This record gives sequence, C-alpha cells and structure tokens, in this order.
Amino acid sequence: MTCLDMEGVIAPEIWIAFAEETGIPEFKLTTRDEPDYNKLMRYRIDLLRSHGLGLPKIQETISRINPLPGAKEFLDELRSFAQVCIVSDTFYEFAMPIMAQLGYPTLLCNKLVVGPDGMITDYRMRVEQSKLSTVKAFQQMGFKTIAAGDSFNDLGMIKAGSAGFLFRTTDAIKAANPEIPALETYDELLSGIKAAMGL
Repeated sequence: MTCLDMEGVIAPEIWIAFAEETGIPEFKLTTRDEPDYNKLMRYRIDLLRSHGLGLPKIQETISRINPLPGAKEFLDELRSFAQVCIVSDTFYEFAMPIMAQLGYPTLLCNKLVVGPDGMITDYRMRVEQSKLSTVKAFQQMGFKTIAAGDSFNDLGMIKAGSAGFLFRTTDAIKAANPEIPALETYDELLSGIKAAMGL
C-alpha cells in the first residue's frame, strides 16, 4: 500500500493559495512550519474568525486550484502497479474538487465543523496521529506500506513503513532526517517506489 500526502505531493498547499488570494500572509503557515497540527488548526480557525472568513470563501479559492503538474499522470501510473491511498490531514470539505480532477483516488482525511453562518468552528480528526495510525492499520491488515510526504506530520508514516520518501520538502526537514531519501520529481518517486517493491 502506497500512502501519499496530498498537499505538497499531488496538490498545492490550499492555505498558501488562500493566503495569496486574501492578502493575509498569516495563512501561509503550514505543517512544514508548525509540527503541532492541533496548534496550527486552532491558529487558523482563530485567524478566520478574526477576519470574518468562512468555509465558502476557502472553497471559492479551492475551486481554482489544480493538481500539481504531472500529478494525475503520476497517480495513474502508480495505480497501474500498486494500491494507493491519499492520507491527508486536510478535510473532505476542502479536498473533493481536487480529487475530482485526479479521478477520485482513495482519500482518507478529516471533517470540519461548520456553523449555519459558514464559519468554521471546529474540526474532527479521524484518529489521533491520523497518518501514522492509518499506516499501522494497513500493516495490521497484512499490507507492506510505502509512504511519501513533505511535512513534519508525514514523518511518522514515512518512517513506519518498509520504505519512505520525502518529496519536495524543506531544507530543514531534509537536514533533520538525512536517513530518508529526499526526491524532487515524480519520475524519481516512481522509481523509488518500484525499487522498494522489487519491480
């Protein structure tokens, strides 16, 4: 089972795109910058509230986001020889328009709590440490796992499997995890996954 992060691996960072559209640079903070996801989401929800911005405004931005160049072709080829699951800390309310452009690969992520006024009031994680927990669950079902991601919250699932890769990550994350191969192109990632599978 190949487990892939969504944002930064097959799609642009939604919050960075939202920061650029709103002109509010504080939204650019992502899991590449803040390892504590709960702290990051509380910060984002407070920031949205302070600016009077709700889910419809974020979805308006998302409607203009395309997958990263080459991502669909990469996924199509990967799915021709491997089981693939997108494992993300994003939310179904954000991700589905992007998944539609990719042919609806399997996605496991989280849910938002939204008030009648469209304001995001909370969020519901599927499980604690959702990416690592998902990989461990696949392993309990008898799957060997391979994972790729770009952020602090991907490190658990990357390190837990039979093979793992950093993909287009930051220099700081590379330096802190020199034992994990750091790749920059989809061709490199496909080759790494194939090698890990013995293909």
